[in-house]
Amino acid sequence: MMDNVEKREDVLWKDCEGKGRAKRLGGGHEGALNMCAFLIAFIFAFLFAAIPVSAHNQAESTHQFTLEIYGNANEDDTIDMRDVTYIKLVIFGKKPETEFCDANYDGRVSMLDVVQTKLIIVGKEGELTVLDGNGEPVTVHKPVKRIIVEYQDNAELIRILDAKDKVVGVDFFIAQNEILFPDLSKLPCVGAMHRPDYEAVLSLNPDLLLTFSPETGEKKEKLPGVAVLFLGLYYPNLSKPEDSRFTNGVRKLGYILDKEEEAEEYINWRTGWINKIKSRTKKVPDDEKPRVFVCAYPYPHIGTTTFRTYAKVDTLTQMSLIAGGKNIAEDLPEFIQPSYKITVDPEWVIKQDPDFIFMHTVRYTYSGMTLDPPHGYDVDDPTGLREGRYEFMSRTELANVTAVKTGNVYILSGNFRNDATGGLTGTAYMAKLLHPELFEDLDPEAIHQEYLTRFQRIDYDIDEHGVFVYPPIIKGKGKLAGIPDRYYDSIVAQP
Repeated sequence: MMDNVEKREDVLWKDCEGKGRAKRLGGGHEGALNMCAFLIAFIFAFLFAAIPVSAHNQAESTHQFTLEIYGNANEDDTIDMRDVTYIKLVIFGKKPETEFCDANYDGRVSMLDVVQTKLIIVGKEGELTVLDGNGEPVTVHKPVKRIIVEYQDNAELIRILDAKDKVVGVDFFIAQNEILFPDLSKLPCVGAMHRPDYEAVLSLNPDLLLTFSPETGEKKEKLPGVAVLFLGLYYPNLSKPEDSRFTNGVRKLGYILDKEEEAEEYINWRTGWINKIKSRTKKVPDDEKPRVFVCAYPYPHIGTTTFRTYAKVDTLTQMSLIAGGKNIAEDLPEFIQPSYKITVDPEWVIKQDPDFIFMHTVRYTYSGMTLDPPHGYDVDDPTGLREGRYEFMSRTELANVTAVKTGNVYILSGNFRNDATGGLTGTAYMAKLLHPELFEDLDPEAIHQEYLTRFQRIDYDIDEHGVFVYPPIIKGKGKLAGIPDRYYDSIVAQP
């Protein structure tokens, strides 16, 4: 009898190698428990239709992008019945085991993973394990009913997926942005996202905390029983948006909240626009691309005697490249580093002599600070950006820099770096400024407005409100992009 049980176990269970998770069930009841597991899997197998084993060739992934959810056995970009077939073939030794075969994340590949994958397909799973934006496994109990969101990108993604009714708490940034988040800003605030009030978080009894920062260790330690998830939205990889951690994060949250259709609709819209812009700028020869310097606005707390520019990993840098610019920092050894900040001195900027300068501003920091000059959705008057730009261009050491002499110095709202478009809106504005003839038919403001109306589901007219780019783009008589149209006369009157 024992031999028969062991043989049956060999067929039903395939231990996951090298994962550091649970292996075999121990104790004197091992045979009985395995028999129960077999019976459960057998019953569920008859409750769902299965794909014939002959279809296994279709289970091979032809995608470079892998949806990082346990249950995506064939490692393509979705979870479907092909994954069920693949897991069965792994169990019977016909296919190599992949990381995501272990759908129920118990340390072994078995018929229980077939059952779990089928439950994921129909949206009935009790829990779901994903890799977060750091590549670390996070298990979320479902259905998710109570969410706390940190920062702009997570809050906007929740609205994209039409799931704002699940949010029970927000961080400082969202609480301060009453115009952009008229409903969410009224919810309980748990403090700055850098280090929230953990007692306040726990008092709201959340199922899920969507964190902006990849530094999740302390939050996981301080929030037992709460799934702390960094989606990886900070990494949009605009050169290959389909394969990015940003896109993967959107899809993962779609599965977690049972909003896969909404996630796919948004992904298709966003990547479609990025690829349209990229398809034009990639044809521009390097020697015809304007030289671009992207830097942080010279706030006193980060220093005014040096400049902060950004590595390739940063959204701002990727925006400048996809928009058809030649980023002057690309020859620096730090450009390919994983950290986003690079400090340079004025002499280096003068030597590089950029044709365009784009300054990134921040209104609300992750530590809870509010900074000037005012900009963004809750500001209509561009005076602050105009004065900040004038002060920057008046720096004597920059007087002979081409961008300063030609007036091609622009201040960009921090929303472009941190919103859930993952750099799309900022790229559109930059492309229009860098290559106005190439993008004569591109209206960045129309893309921006569609995002707000269609995906954010808010009543906000950017012809009337908001300060995002200064100086603005003149679209035609009486029409501006980047600030309200009513400032047209004052803009065209400037020398």
